[in-house]
Amino acid sequence: MTTGRDLPGTNRFVGQRRALIEKIRERGIDDLDLLRRFDEIPRHLFVPQGVWPRAYDDTPLSIGFAQTASQPSLQAHYLRILAPKPDEKVLELGTGSGFLTALLASMSDRVYSIDRVRELSNRARKVLDDLSIRNVALMVGDGTIGWRKYAPFDVIVVSAASPSVPPALIDQLAEGGRMLIPVGDRESQKLVLVRKDGFIVSQEELEGEVRFVPLLGRFAFQDEG
Repeated sequence: MTTGRDLPGTNRFVGQRRALIEKIRERGIDDLDLLRRFDEIPRHLFVPQGVWPRAYDDTPLSIGFAQTASQPSLQAHYLRILAPKPDEKVLELGTGSGFLTALLASMSDRVYSIDRVRELSNRARKVLDDLSIRNVALMVGDGTIGWRKYAPFDVIVVSAASPSVPPALIDQLAEGGRMLIPVGDRESQKLVLVRKDGFIVSQEELEGEVRFVPLLGRFAFQDEG
C-alpha cells in the first residue's frame, strides 16, 4: 500500500492532518499504531474535491447521494473497539467514501465491503486503486444479507443505522468474531457490540448516542421514508 504522498493535495494538508490526529488523541484514543494510520492515509482523496478544505475536520462530511463520510474520531473509536488483526477477514457494510475501508485494509488480511450506491462504490474503488490498496473486494448490493460467499468474518463493521441487528450478519460472524453496529431509530442510535462465542451470541450496548444514515435493506429499514 502506498500512503499517497505524491497524489494530489497530499502535502497541502499535512498541518490539517496532524491537527486531526491531535483531536482524536484528545478524545482518548492514544494507540500510536492506529493514529499513524490516520496520518498515512489521505482522507481528502476519499471525499469530493469541493469539501477538501474540510477533509481533516473531525466532523461528518457529505459525499453525495444522501450519504456522509463518518466523523474520523468515531471511526477511530470503531477501530479501537474492534481491533482487526493482520490475519483476520473483515466485512464492511457501507463503503461510503472508502476511507474507513482503507483503514480496515491496513489493519487486516482482507476486507469485503458492500454499498448500495454504485457511484460511491466506483469512486472508492478508484481511490483505493490509486493508493495501491489491493486487499479489498467491493460489491454493490444489500448489505443486510451480508456476503455469504466469503463468510465467516472475524470482524463486521456496520456504518449505517439499523432498527435491530440483522440475523444474516450474526450467522456470518466467525467463532470469536465481533461486530459493531448502530441500533435505534432513524434519528438516534446506540452502538451495539456483538460477539459470538460458540453457540452464544452476546450484544452489549455501549455508552453514548450516535447518529448514522439509515441502513436500507431486507433486514433493516425498508425505504427512505
